[in-house]
Amino acid sequence: MNDKNTASADDRYTVPALQRGLQLLMQFNREDRELTGAELSRRLDLPRASVFRMLFTLEQGGFVERVGDGNSYKLGLAVLRLGFEYLASMELTEHGRPVIEELRDRCGYSAHLVVRDGRDVVFIAKAAGHNAMFHSIQVGARLPAHATVLGRLLLGNLDLAALRHLYPESPLPAYTPRTPTTLEQLKILIDLHRLDGYGVSQGGFETGISTIGAPVFNDRGEVAAAVSIAVPAQHVNETELPQLIEQVKGAAAQLTDRISHLPNRGAWQPNPPARKAA
Repeated sequence: MNDKNTASADDRYTVPALQRGLQLLMQFNREDRELTGAELSRRLDLPRASVFRMLFTLEQGGFVERVGDGNSYKLGLAVLRLGFEYLASMELTEHGRPVIEELRDRCGYSAHLVVRDGRDVVFIAKAAGHNAMFHSIQVGARLPAHATVLGRLLLGNLDLAALRHLYPESPLPAYTPRTPTTLEQLKILIDLHRLDGYGVSQGGFETGISTIGAPVFNDRGEVAAAVSIAVPAQHVNETELPQLIEQVKGAAAQLTDRISHLPNRGAWQPNPPARKAA
């Protein structure tokens, strides 16, 4: 079949209205969280009447919603549900859920599985802790990578040049007095976590919450995710901390084995004694 016939066959199975609707949804992003029908019409080079009919249809399905009483729209909860269904279907999530549930059962604290999306840490799985009074972060939540111990674990593959590409601005946004505000400060922390093979933050990002995390590697030896626990305390008891670190590292190593099929790749080397938490 020649290219012309192939193109004709492709066109025959394409649904233009669906294609335009998907293109409309893809106009929303972290910079453009809200858009008007007129803006969407200009971006898509479509008549306003067509765009408003698409918006009405998508709004009926919950994929977009109107912002207040104005003319702007934002993504709706139906998009979030699709995202959760996608996360649930990921191999990483499938293998990670029983690992973090076992970790939760061992230590009693909420356990999480996180990945990096650009400059954000995204929580893709959670095992709620036994403390009913403590509500940890929810699946789908995002945190700034440079400002959190989990993000710095996930940035472990990046050299200084890659960090400059990811963070071209200076200074970096500060969330607490402990947030690194230069790339040099950030790289030092990343390298420390990489050297230790884990990271601990005691009240470093959110007051009253301590986080212990360790990296998960893929079959290429790259950081693919991180396993963590959240302890509802500003400081973890010094007698309890070493055991918790080993439990988190063990869970990360177990998940590494599951997704990479390469034993003993779950921790960076060398592995010196625990450092004082950041």
